Amino acid sequence: MVYLTRVEHFNAAHKLWNTEWSAEKNKEVFGKCANENWHGHNYEIHVTIKGEPQPETGFIFNAKRLSVIIKEYVCDKIDHKNLNMDVDFMAGKFTTAESLTVAIWGQLEPVLREEGVALHSIKLYETPRIYIEYFGN
Repeated sequence: MVYLTRVEHFNAAHKLWNTEWSAEKNKEVFGKCANENWHGHNYEIHVTIKGEPQPETGFIFNAKRLSVIIKEYVCDKIDHKNLNMDVDFMAGKFTTAESLTVAIWGQLEPVLREEGVALHSIKLYETPRIYIEYFGN
């Protein structure tokens, strides 16, 4: 099995907030991430697919095509947007890096499967020191 990872970037704003809690509790649990006026991150996403090299190309999948898919189904929908307000696939969800990573999987996995590719993992860096890895359900 061969693994191919494509790295892309996007910027987005969000606020972590539980509507069931008081403002004080939200600030206690989420800290600066509960800022009423939002805050943003420069995200880095690593999308890893797996498969066997094709005899006619030597690729498991064309990396340029993978980039196009990631941009179309993720980056173009998120980049310079507010995750809480502007991103349809995040509606009604906490905008944590964990929830965002799982939602991105939901965006990419069906498209890649239709292209004949197995999605192996998504690694989403929220900061240089914090990242989430997700391998599907």
